Amino acid sequence: MGQAARAHLESLLRTRKLDVTLTSSVAWAPAVDAAPTGIPGIDDALGGGLRRGHLSEIVGARSSGRTSVLCRAMAEATGRGEAVALVDTCDRFDPHSAAATGVDLSRLLWVRPSMSSTAAGRPDDANRALKAMNLILQAGNFGLVAFDLADIPSPGIRQFPNTTWMRMSRVIEGTQTVALIIGAERIARSPGGVTVALDAPHAKWTGKGARARLFRGVELRPRVVGAR
Repeated sequence: MGQAARAHLESLLRTRKLDVTLTSSVAWAPAVDAAPTGIPGIDDALGGGLRRGHLSEIVGARSSGRTSVLCRAMAEATGRGEAVALVDTCDRFDPHSAAATGVDLSRLLWVRPSMSSTAAGRPDDANRALKAMNLILQAGNFGLVAFDLADIPSPGIRQFPNTTWMRMSRVIEGTQTVALIIGAERIARSPGGVTVALDAPHAKWTGKGARARLFRGVELRPRVVGAR
């Protein structure tokens, strides 16, 4: 196939949003249109930040820094004048702490499917949260939308239809929105998205004898994996 014919074919495919079927020998390169998270270790690895128009995820064990990374990313987004949204499935978000990290709360849409801490984490909470996430993505005009599933047990996440994440990715394709899933383990990402894995901090003992106590550092240890 000649160069002119190939270029014409690729143009037609992109017009119809079918260019994901194209293959190329060119290595993956960071997206030019990226949303910085404000964390050098992540932004440098991604060539500027998270890809807009793609679904990515932040995963790690409890106390690994998932919320800290999310708040930094939201602070950067609101600092750019963008609107952000958080679907807080188990009602764990602390707006005061987020504001202290620089999040402009006036630009934040906070959705809490469960309003009771004693009942948080029920299967119907996850279903309501998923519906809220889909509605927000379809509404558009958000720079960052996060779906916090970190405290939902794996069986509750697996109950979602198999096409859930694919449909979510298609909704934001070609938009300026960064969609994020927050989880204890890897859940899903779009082909152009990434997984930011956070390692749990190492435990250290401080003091001596009976006064010794276990101390865990709060330094973030992010690893970017799965970038394409």
